[in-house]
Amino acid sequence: MKSGKYVSKVPDSTGYIEYTKEENAIWADLVSRQKSILPGLVCDAYRHGLDVLKLPEDRVPQLKDIGQVLKRETNFDVEPVPALISPHKFFSLLANRKFPAATFIRTREEFDYLQEPDIFHEIWGHCPMLTHQTYTDFMQKYGELALSLDEKYIWMLQRLFWFTVEFGLIKESGAKTPKIYGAGIVSSAGESPYAVHSDVPSRKHFDILDVFRTPYRIDIFQTVYFMIESFDELYDVVRTDLVPVMEKALEKGMHPPTFPPKGA
Repeated sequence: MKSGKYVSKVPDSTGYIEYTKEENAIWADLVSRQKSILPGLVCDAYRHGLDVLKLPEDRVPQLKDIGQVLKRETNFDVEPVPALISPHKFFSLLANRKFPAATFIRTREEFDYLQEPDIFHEIWGHCPMLTHQTYTDFMQKYGELALSLDEKYIWMLQRLFWFTVEFGLIKESGAKTPKIYGAGIVSSAGESPYAVHSDVPSRKHFDILDVFRTPYRIDIFQTVYFMIESFDELYDVVRTDLVPVMEKALEKGMHPPTFPPKGA
């Protein structure tokens, strides 16, 4: 599920990953930028996760240090992986309460955007939410569900992951605007304010049938976001028999894209 021109760094025998001075500087600049953008945009669970993790701001964090915190909080872990792993490996790690993380960091040339998930996306985007118990229970159950289903349904499960884990919004009680929990938004300087405040995209109440029928593009700001009411809602979805819903989605067909075709 991960591919591209970058090569992940391999930890040494102690689990330590060495980053260059420039790579640490890129991390520091990315963190500084997001810290100036995110106040008021992210959900309480994400903010709490950042507080718990206490990520260093001057250097790329070590996955082994983050894993120690996650194990203490939610019995989850983060595991370094190559830039390319199979869907089966990805789902297996989630089912075993481990989040797969590529260990390279973007270059200055792709500072604003890259399609491959780098270490900034993996840590800053995903790891704060992995301190939330119900959210990690959802992730584990999602992995188990993916391993149990026929391969013909996997692309619909990938849509579920995309519109929740990567680009999900939540309607917190009392908030006038939705808040971000999706890693693809929270690690993006441009999409963070766009997802919450822009009048361009649609923001829809989370409905699993609707999610399965909604196409997306990975290389543009999203044109559709789904909003949950709570993380229990996600966990409840993956604990149900989704095959009938997937079959209904296939019967009804996909929604027309709300974005232009690539290259247009």
